[in-house]
Amino acid sequence: MSDSADALEERISALRGAVRRAVSGGDRAAARQLRVQLRQAEKDWEAAVLGGGGDTGENEGATPAVPVREHVHRALTLLSVPAAPRLILSVHEGFFSGELVAARLTSLRRDEERSFKGAPFARPYYVCSALTVDLLAPARGLMALSTWPMERRIVGPLSARVDLLTGVIRLAEHISVVGKVGPSGHRVLRQLSSTIPGVRSSGLEVDTDAVIEAARNELSVHRDADVGQRWEAAQRAVAQLTDPAAQLFGTRFGMTQRQRAGGSAG
Repeated sequence: MSDSADALEERISALRGAVRRAVSGGDRAAARQLRVQLRQAEKDWEAAVLGGGGDTGENEGATPAVPVREHVHRALTLLSVPAAPRLILSVHEGFFSGELVAARLTSLRRDEERSFKGAPFARPYYVCSALTVDLLAPARGLMALSTWPMERRIVGPLSARVDLLTGVIRLAEHISVVGKVGPSGHRVLRQLSSTIPGVRSSGLEVDTDAVIEAARNELSVHRDADVGQRWEAAQRAVAQLTDPAAQLFGTRFGMTQRQRAGGSAG
């Protein structure tokens, strides 16, 4: 199942890019065909991950109960960046079906860490911690996915803004391509994009093209510096954190300090 889901995620990403290129090139017929393929790929991804049919639009109808980690996985996959529980809840409510209760997120990472330590890599993925660039410690309140590369799971001083802009672009692209998102999805995007210069919102629906352009413009200002900080920290994390659990869930302050002292002594 994990190989299938990973392959489908890559196909979805490729199809989204193809749709954008077709629209930019004025080939509406190709864009419509690609959208059909994209919708099917997203339905197939939902089935692969949840074991049943999916719904990429507004919450509609009853769906079988699924583990909270699956709901979080869907929201984080859509955002593609580390996120706090409040944002995960908002994205889930706006774009997916099924019930996700805030209280159940409180112990999720601890449960995931316990599961990983009991049987490492037994699951296709784990909901893990984002790590700080300085201490390689768990970033407070930020969740990530174990399948992401290390540099995406590390956050630095600029990462909060960069990840917000990246998440906004992802949500806007999703709305633009899927074309079946209800008012709550647009509300989430409107709230997240409200601090981006050049974004104006009127009515219930958001101008996704304008949001994407404005977010990309600001992202270009911060991205290179942020990527550099994350990449450097990722290389350090791979070298210092030899325990796979520490690479996913972070290390404690004292341990990192001892590692640094040992490196300096050497």
